[in-house]
Amino acid sequence: MGNKQLAEYLEVRGYADAAQWVYKHGLEPGEWTTGELITMTELRYVHRLAIAKVWEVAPHSDATEQEGPGSFRRHGIKPFGAGMQPPVWTEVPALMNDWVKHACALPSADEPLPEAVAEMHAEFERIHPFLDGNGRVGRLLTNLLLIRLGYPPAIIRKGERARYLQNLRRADAGDSGPLGEFLARAVTDTLMRFIVPAVAGPARLVPLAALADHRLSVRALRTAAERGRLRAQRDERGQWRSSSLWVEEYRASRYQRVR
Repeated sequence: MGNKQLAEYLEVRGYADAAQWVYKHGLEPGEWTTGELITMTELRYVHRLAIAKVWEVAPHSDATEQEGPGSFRRHGIKPFGAGMQPPVWTEVPALMNDWVKHACALPSADEPLPEAVAEMHAEFERIHPFLDGNGRVGRLLTNLLLIRLGYPPAIIRKGERARYLQNLRRADAGDSGPLGEFLARAVTDTLMRFIVPAVAGPARLVPLAALADHRLSVRALRTAAERGRLRAQRDERGQWRSSSLWVEEYRASRYQRVR
């Protein structure tokens, strides 16, 4: 395995470790918390988890000894493609202290929660507190906030990256509404795809969106239901509902037809 391949592998491993920590401690905060929604210690620890493994073999070429995993940058950063200029590095510690305070105040926010969370996420990316890994860590911290606020995590899929970045740029320009809607849809998608089926069990009727995956889209399931190939029932609003058990039966029947 070459250095590039190893670095890519370790980057994925680091992200997985950090994500596992976020999902576990989002529900069961560690000993270092004092009841706040998030702490500076947690913020820096998530960065260390996400970056430490890849940093051992491929550290940032400009990094000093003070800019390793979990430490704020001590470099200036060039403007982003859309022209947004991150603050000078000397301002980062104070800005991140403010960020943590504002994040802890999210439960009492006046604006709709998706927009408030979106603005916190965009603000983190604008500050760009670390020399590397800000995008990954920013999304992980957003999910930590969501989980502790009682919501599922917002999983951003590869095919949605362009729209996510577009909405992030709009938030940088002062309009966090589209990014808030994007995050709300991602949370709903997580709820429908993972949580509802797990809670419902294999025989419980749930919306088709909760049964779709990369092999069978919502549209494919709806078409199968309309053609009578997938066992399903319409609810009082006319929406199709089926079960994991019935979808597996349909999947097996499709496989038999292909053979």
